[in-house]
Amino acid sequence: MVDTEVLEKLEAGFKKLQDAKDCKSLLKKYLTQEVFDELKTKKTSLGATLLDVIQSGVENLDSGVGVYAPDAESYTLFAQLFDPIIEDYHVGFKKGDSHPPKDFGDLEHFVNVDPEGAYVVSTRVRCGRSMEGYPFNPCLTEDQYREMEEKVSSTLSNLEGELKGTYYPLTGMSKEVQQQLIDDHFLFKEGDRFLQAANACRYWPTGRGIYHNDKKTFLVWENEEDHLRIISMQKGGDLGEVYRRLVKAVGEIEKRVPFSHHDRLGFLTFCPTNLGTTVRSSVHIKLPKLAANKTKLEEVAAKYNLQVRGTRGEHTEAEGGIYDISNKRRMGLTEYQAVKEMQDGILELIKIEKGM
Repeated sequence: MVDTEVLEKLEAGFKKLQDAKDCKSLLKKYLTQEVFDELKTKKTSLGATLLDVIQSGVENLDSGVGVYAPDAESYTLFAQLFDPIIEDYHVGFKKGDSHPPKDFGDLEHFVNVDPEGAYVVSTRVRCGRSMEGYPFNPCLTEDQYREMEEKVSSTLSNLEGELKGTYYPLTGMSKEVQQQLIDDHFLFKEGDRFLQAANACRYWPTGRGIYHNDKKTFLVWENEEDHLRIISMQKGGDLGEVYRRLVKAVGEIEKRVPFSHHDRLGFLTFCPTNLGTTVRSSVHIKLPKLAANKTKLEEVAAKYNLQVRGTRGEHTEAEGGIYDISNKRRMGLTEYQAVKEMQDGILELIKIEKGM
């Protein structure tokens, strides 16, 4: 049972949501009185309550989603809230659906989408992973952060070949290293207000760090939002090379650090928007002619389930006709299918741009 103080905060938070007429979050949409009454006294074995799940969305009424999972069990215990949110966000991934097993597919099927180098500025494929046996950020103790960092840094330090590199802990980081990582656009800052309100930034910077290989084409963030963000990237359009590097890295890390996985939801992370494959495959691409015909661009993007964003990410404009374009779907399809959608869509966009 949850204690009286938590219950009082929950009641106050629920009332605040109900009274917020302009709030359009999925939390407000799906946290009905019935669901609230059913879940408000529940607690996971690690001690997470409904308050931990909803507090960011209650604090930030302009949230798009408004919920986070404080630990893996939350997705099951608070399923009455998470399931409809997941179905809504992941467009039709229903309560009875199961995410397919991990399948990176035939790695040779991926190509350089722009061999002449005329359109694609850079290519990136990343995924999120959580370490099995540990809660997510809001429930982690300071000792657990340290323990996780020890496991991850020793694992990464053993990587060889093109993955070989250096781990930089945020704790005690020198000004020189900090500046270099900022210049390389690698350094992450302490969480935004949504993560702060979700209690995901405690003990900062303990247990946080960044790893990159010598060529700066492979990167791992530890305990920024998820336990691990694994990223492969490089200039130009060689998606095949970028994808193969990511798959190799994920395999090497998983040998030593088991990942948190759910039979129905796939790989589990802190945010329900990033489940299933957790794969985001993207390019920065110059499409000046299509930029002038936004309707055509959006039409092709929709056909291939692509997300079109401005140069600097969500809610930004395309600078010089450069867009950030990525796969939209993460659940209900394999890793191979998610990246293949992006490849097919980009090849089509380049073909249209050339013909205009």
